[in-house]
Amino acid sequence: MAKYGRSASENVESAMRRRKKGTLKSSSGRKVTSRKQAIAIALSEARDKGAKVPSRKSSRTGSRKRSSKKR
Repeated sequence: MAKYGRSASENVESAMRRRKKGTLKSSSGRKVTSRKQAIAIALSEARDKGAKVPSRKSSRTGSRKRSSKKR
């Protein structure tokens, strides 16, 4: 079973072309030059359209502090 649907891959192709042309913008309005960021934007757009895309991974909060236990 495929992880990503056809429309999701078409969305990524479109975003990569827009990045190459220089017309792909991030949410802040800045030009996107990173390939990874372009893919992330495309998958997010595909999710909004209802395409078959796995849910976003939860963000990590850096290093976790362990509670110190006295023994």
